[in-house]
Amino acid sequence: MRRAAALLALVVIALAPSVVGADARVKDVARVLGIRDNSLYGYGLVIGLNGTGDKSAASPFTPQAIASMLLRLGIAVPVERLDGKNVAAVIVTAKLPPFARAGVTVDVTVSSLGDSTTLQGGTLLLTPLNGPDGRVYALAQGPVSVGGAAASGSSGDTVQKNHPTVGRIPNGAVVEREVPNALDPTSVTLMLQRPDATTAVRLAQAVNGAGEGAVARAVDPSTVTVAVPASFQPRLMEFIARIESVRLTVDAPARVVINERTGTIIMGSQLRISTVAIAHGNLTIQVKEEPQVSQPGAFAPAGAATVVVPRSKVNVKEEKSQLIVVNEGVSIGDIVQGLNALGVTPRDLISILQAIRAAGALMAELEII
Repeated sequence: MRRAAALLALVVIALAPSVVGADARVKDVARVLGIRDNSLYGYGLVIGLNGTGDKSAASPFTPQAIASMLLRLGIAVPVERLDGKNVAAVIVTAKLPPFARAGVTVDVTVSSLGDSTTLQGGTLLLTPLNGPDGRVYALAQGPVSVGGAAASGSSGDTVQKNHPTVGRIPNGAVVEREVPNALDPTSVTLMLQRPDATTAVRLAQAVNGAGEGAVARAVDPSTVTVAVPASFQPRLMEFIARIESVRLTVDAPARVVINERTGTIIMGSQLRISTVAIAHGNLTIQVKEEPQVSQPGAFAPAGAATVVVPRSKVNVKEEKSQLIVVNEGVSIGDIVQGLNALGVTPRDLISILQAIRAAGALMAELEII
């Protein structure tokens, strides 16, 4: 059972966008320079809350925002007369896709800025979404969908599920301004998501072997430039689509990722371990408290009382562990089989891998998250 648990915990997956050593499409490992999302944000108000909004004392910016909104509607109300328990100040964020035209809708995320307890049942008022240049690119509005809930009783007991102060509005923002995207019709630049010199060279070779001649060149580990043939310059999108469908073999350095909080170990398929001898044992210390009652005897002096006498038992147990030799592995399966021969738990595997790395026998990068 222990070996099975350790084997299940040792999850072997790819650490690159595709399985290391396997074929992948160009669009899975690289993107065209100039085609990317743009971040938008804005400050808004969520109304219609059932007494779960911001408190005026803790969030003074909420009454000020309410007063400013009402003033634009022709209603003048002193800030000190406003109570925002049904209103919450929020920050609205969204991703503007590349080449998004005016009128296209995008999803938005609404996050509480003050001390509101939940945004459930609220509606976001019209909120301008700005880009890094300060210009408005979209307008967001609509009912907020919250994936969590919170409730409290009169005695102070509270129950909360997920995060009720963050919600989403599907298709809640309408694009009002287009982001200028100017692509060079004579050249396309591909940017690798994970820079690697070997993968960059293979990418250029794969594009050159697609039938358009020697048009691609690896500039650095993350950049590959592709010259657009004259016949495709009027049809640039068609040429980019052909490049994105080209397949190549991705390469990446061997890496071991360890999550100590969950006991998860992730290894790449190119991991290698030099021949090494391992002995691993656990030391268990058990402290058991057994209090005893001491009663006075029949002829005890006056005033003697029954007392509780503490008594502790300490038991130290060290598991015996043989010295196991793990030969140089030719595959990830051999390494897993050698480590599981020790009958260790996932937590023990983490300690063993760290010790192997310290001994210089682990031919891979060790990353702890």
